[in-house]
Amino acid sequence: MSGPDTQISMPAEDLEDLYENAPCGYLSLQPDGRIVKVNRTLSTWIGIPAEQLLGKRLHDLLNTSGRIFYETHFAPLLRMQGFFNEVALDLVAADGRKLPVLANAMERRAEDGALLFTRVTMFQAAERRRYERELVEARAAADTAGAIVKSQLDFEQQTAELREQFIAILGHDLRNPLASIAAAGRMLRKEEQTDRWTKVLDLMQGSVVRMSGLIDNVLDFARARLGGGIVLDRRTEELEPILRQVIEELRYSHLDRRIEVSIELDGPISCDSSRIGQLVSNLLGNALTHGTPDEPVRLSAATVDGRLELWIANGGAPISSDAMTRLFQPFFKGEAGTSQRGLGLGLYIASEIARAHGGAITVSSGVNETRFTFVMPLD
Repeated sequence: MSGPDTQISMPAEDLEDLYENAPCGYLSLQPDGRIVKVNRTLSTWIGIPAEQLLGKRLHDLLNTSGRIFYETHFAPLLRMQGFFNEVALDLVAADGRKLPVLANAMERRAEDGALLFTRVTMFQAAERRRYERELVEARAAADTAGAIVKSQLDFEQQTAELREQFIAILGHDLRNPLASIAAAGRMLRKEEQTDRWTKVLDLMQGSVVRMSGLIDNVLDFARARLGGGIVLDRRTEELEPILRQVIEELRYSHLDRRIEVSIELDGPISCDSSRIGQLVSNLLGNALTHGTPDEPVRLSAATVDGRLELWIANGGAPISSDAMTRLFQPFFKGEAGTSQRGLGLGLYIASEIARAHGGAITVSSGVNETRFTFVMPLD
C-alpha cells in the first residue's frame, strides 16, 4: 500500500498525450520570442500544422490590434514581472477567422537570472467574449434607456411648467384687460347716450362676451391637451335650472330663431352642472349657427334607464362624411363655404366634457335633420 509521499509514475506516452491533446493550447518560446514547441490542440484550433509554427514569433499569430497590444503591453509586462494571467488575445487561424483566447504566461530562468524559455497556455474565450460583449451592450442599452427616461421626465417637467405658464396667461393676463373693458362699458352706459353710442356700447358688450367665451374655450383646450383632461367639480344637484339658463341666454342672442325644449329629468343628477351647461351651450350654439333659419332648433333632455340622454337637432344640409370624421377635432371650423366665427374648439371641448363625465357625444346627419346626442351614466 502506498504511503502519503508515494508518487504514482505515469508512462511517458501518457505525459506526451497529456501535452499534445490537452484541453488548452500550449506553446514554448525561446528567449528571442520564437516558438520552439507547440501542442496539437493549439495547432488544430488555428488550422496550422505544428511543424509550420516552429520558428515563428507569437505576435505572428495575432491580428493587427493584437500585435500592437503584444508589443506595448504583453511583452513589457512579461519582462517586468516574469508572468501574466488572463490576457485577452485574438489569434488568426489559417482560414483568416479570428479565435479569441485568454493567455497565461510564465518565464523560466536559470540560477543566474538568464531567461531559458517562456511557457504560454491558451484557453478559447469566444463564449466569454460574447457574454462580456452582451453585458457591455446591456449596460449601454440600460444607460440609453435611463437617458431617455430622464429626457422624458425633463420634457414632462418643462411641459408642466409651460402648461402652468400658458394657463396663467389665459386666466390672468387676458381676462384682466377684458374685465377692464367690460367695466368701462358699464360705466359709460350710466351716462346719457345717443342712439349711435348705445349701438356702439352694445357691440362692445357683445365683443366682450364673445372674447370671454373664446378665452374659456382656449383655456379648456389647454387644460384638456396639456393637463390630461377637463377638470370636474361634481355635485348632486338639479340640472334643469342651468339648462334653462343656457337656453334663455342663447335665445336672447338669437331673437329671430325658434328653440323648442323638452326637459324630463327625474330629480338631481351627479355631475358638474356648469360643465354640462357649457356642453349644451356649445352644441346649441353650433345648431343655431349652422341650422336652417326658418326651422326650429329642438333640444331634449331626459333620464332614461339609468342614464342622461340629451340631444339637440336642427334642419339644414347634411354634414358630409369627410366633415363627420373631423367634427370633434380641435380647430375644425366646419366645411368650406360655411361661416364659423370661433376658434373651432366648441365641439372638441364638448366631447372632452362628455368624456370626463364617463359619457360620449354622437352625431347623425341626414336630409331631414342633424342631431348631436350626449349620453352619460347617472351612477
